[in-house]
Amino acid sequence: MVTVNLGMLHYVLDHVYGAFMHRTKISPPFFSRGWGGSKLELLERLIKQLFPEIEGQNWPPSLIQPIWRTIWETQTAVLREGVFRTPCDEQLMSALPPESHNARVAFLAPKCVPPQKMACVVHLAGTGDHTFERRLRLGGPLLKENIATMVLESPFYGQRRPLLQRGAKLLCVSDLLLLGRATIEEARCLLHWLEWEAGFGKMGVCGLSMGGVHAAMVGSLHPTPVATLPFLSPHSAVVAFCEGILKHGTAWEALREELAAKKVAMTLEEVRERMRNVLSLTDVTRFPIPKIPNAVIFVAATVSTVFDYHHEEVLKMDSQHFFALFFLSFSLI
Repeated sequence: MVTVNLGMLHYVLDHVYGAFMHRTKISPPFFSRGWGGSKLELLERLIKQLFPEIEGQNWPPSLIQPIWRTIWETQTAVLREGVFRTPCDEQLMSALPPESHNARVAFLAPKCVPPQKMACVVHLAGTGDHTFERRLRLGGPLLKENIATMVLESPFYGQRRPLLQRGAKLLCVSDLLLLGRATIEEARCLLHWLEWEAGFGKMGVCGLSMGGVHAAMVGSLHPTPVATLPFLSPHSAVVAFCEGILKHGTAWEALREELAAKKVAMTLEEVRERMRNVLSLTDVTRFPIPKIPNAVIFVAATVSTVFDYHHEEVLKMDSQHFFALFFLSFSLI
């Protein structure tokens, strides 16, 4: 009898499909406009400044004042959408595309429950998640347990996407670092708003794939304890772009040509190694240990269990299991 490991089969098919799509140029590649020039140098410097000089100390988040409008309201719940100016400093603001200067957030919360008796989780976007709907779907079952959900639209995504960018295909390597740096700052400010302005008793942050990497960073850098739940997330962007399926969708030749124009001759293998060095800045193992490490729950999988981080089945996680993870994590802060 012949047995087939479906997980491995799907993994292989994903890579074949990814290679076909990108080598036939049906889909545009990531980083078609190169490294990002001076923006990349700026971001490399600013990301290194993320880490506190003294262990356990983190810079305080800025106070934001979102402008809210109600989308719908029932007897038990309300969905609002808010807009606020991204709290990034002048250097980061000048590097961000104008479309990303204003952050957008959806806020799904129970009604008739005082905030101090509720918890709220900030749900960050995975690669290609341009809208609120998927993450709000996971937030719906949490309402019964008095857990609100706040969904942040990432820079470079959705209504914040630059005019020349197609889908999630970032134009420059610097855009990936900029997306992460701005997301971290905005998520920390939302957590600060939930605690000090909205009066919530407990806060958490979660995300799928890229969103999980950002969630881990936020949980690490936030000055107060937060429940942190990264779902199916690599430890850094190196895994996705240098080892995973996205390596087939990266404009390696364009990156090599930009370096050649600067009189830096490199082979494609050397270009990939430079990419590894740049993206190592996103490695969560370099970040400080969170205030309460036990309140961090990583949801991981092997190839035989989950074959595609962005497969629709991931979003059909049993709501009881989803709530159980949050309840356990919240109970530890």
